[in-house]
Amino acid sequence: MSEHHHASEAIYHPVPQAPVASNAIPDGSPDLDLDDDVALSGGGFVPTQNVVDSRIRWSHFMLGCAVLLPWNALITATPYFQSRVAGTPLKSVFSSYLSTTFTAANFAFLAHATVTAKKASNARRVLFSLAALAVLSFMLTASTYTHPAAGGFFAFVLLNAIGQAAAGSYLQTAVVAVASLFGPSAMQAVMSGQAAVAVVISGVQVLSAAASVRGSKPEAVASLSEPEEQSAFIFFGLSTVFLVVCAFVHSWLISLPAYKLVVSQTMSRERLDAAEGAGLLEESGNGDDYDQQQGKRDQKNQVVRIAKTNGIFNFAVGYVFVVTLAVFPPITISVTSTNPSVHPLVFSAIHFLMFNIGDFAGRAICSLPNVHIWSARRLLTLSLLRTLFIPLFLMCNVQWASSSSTAGPIISSDAIFMLIILLFGLSNGYVSSMCMMAAPSVTHNPRLKGRAEDVDVAATVASFCLVGGLAVGSVLSFAVRATVCDCNPFKE
Repeated sequence: MSEHHHASEAIYHPVPQAPVASNAIPDGSPDLDLDDDVALSGGGFVPTQNVVDSRIRWSHFMLGCAVLLPWNALITATPYFQSRVAGTPLKSVFSSYLSTTFTAANFAFLAHATVTAKKASNARRVLFSLAALAVLSFMLTASTYTHPAAGGFFAFVLLNAIGQAAAGSYLQTAVVAVASLFGPSAMQAVMSGQAAVAVVISGVQVLSAAASVRGSKPEAVASLSEPEEQSAFIFFGLSTVFLVVCAFVHSWLISLPAYKLVVSQTMSRERLDAAEGAGLLEESGNGDDYDQQQGKRDQKNQVVRIAKTNGIFNFAVGYVFVVTLAVFPPITISVTSTNPSVHPLVFSAIHFLMFNIGDFAGRAICSLPNVHIWSARRLLTLSLLRTLFIPLFLMCNVQWASSSSTAGPIISSDAIFMLIILLFGLSNGYVSSMCMMAAPSVTHNPRLKGRAEDVDVAATVASFCLVGGLAVGSVLSFAVRATVCDCNPFKE
């Protein structure tokens, strides 16, 4: 593989993982989902309007940052990881293996976290997950002072990624479940936090790339390793400190009267439902063992029922990330500037920043009622239309080491490529956020038939499908890469 191509892959950035769900959405929003063959009549809708304390909003903003900060720091440090395996075949495929390992593990652990969400303590899950992520982030910080063999370091990073995926899965489901109880204001804070942390890290990445190549030729940057170690130490160190701070913030959050009020109301409703079920069992003469078994069956049946009920929303949000991960970054990172004076490292960093700005803007506009789309069919259509971005990217200046084609790119403008990336991120943030907001909304999703007890389950099921899309997209990225470059995607 050419040195020029390696340089373009030296910076790699993540896709924001999971926008979160919303309960009731403000009245006055257009496009209520009345076109999906589900009647509103007889559903017993119970619209709720939660006025969220600003302290709760900011706490959820920080928790949103915490959900994605470790993964953002992990991927941002890819140049550091590659510098530790330089001179081996692992360097060119490190990013793909890291992305696939993380998303596959995240999908598996999220399945368990989703199924057990109802019977678990969300407060404990958040605290334990934050503590585990802080420890794992500290281990990566300490790794900058060690120099093991390339194979051992590769295994260490992948195992650490699996651990972060596991802890992140339980953190994500807990944050989604709790935030869904506070309504759209808390949800918007979490979504903003998730996107904001990606934009901040991307901005730092651009500045670091620009500083590292100042006065240097593109081919000279590959020999620099110390800046990568320093950058990784800063990222992982700050991540560790921030995660510890988030743990204290969450402890303070659960002590607030407003938080206790909302959670206690939810628990009271669940206890009432459980008591009614227990009364029926007592009348029928069944014992405690049967009661426990029936409760477990009911929980699983509820998850399956909601997964089927919200099938269109769940597929739509999953497919958004199938498309995103299939081409971003396996294809987009291989697009180089048509201007030879622009360094590949800077060009790559800017393209990640443009995606994350678009993603942040897509989530931010979801706070405007006038641009809401609640129809499941329309959201599914928008999700499927994102497939058109794939040929657009292939028309750009994609560079492959084994490519024998001498034809120039159809889209030769760097500005147009960056615009496509911006729109790609915008659609990613908007469509996925609207799907996650609509799926658990008792106000705008007639499929739930006003069942408030299904809100948090609908949110976690949709979140699970989203991560499933991430996992499928990561695996498909190998196939897309192989198709375009006509090479072995596991080695080149």
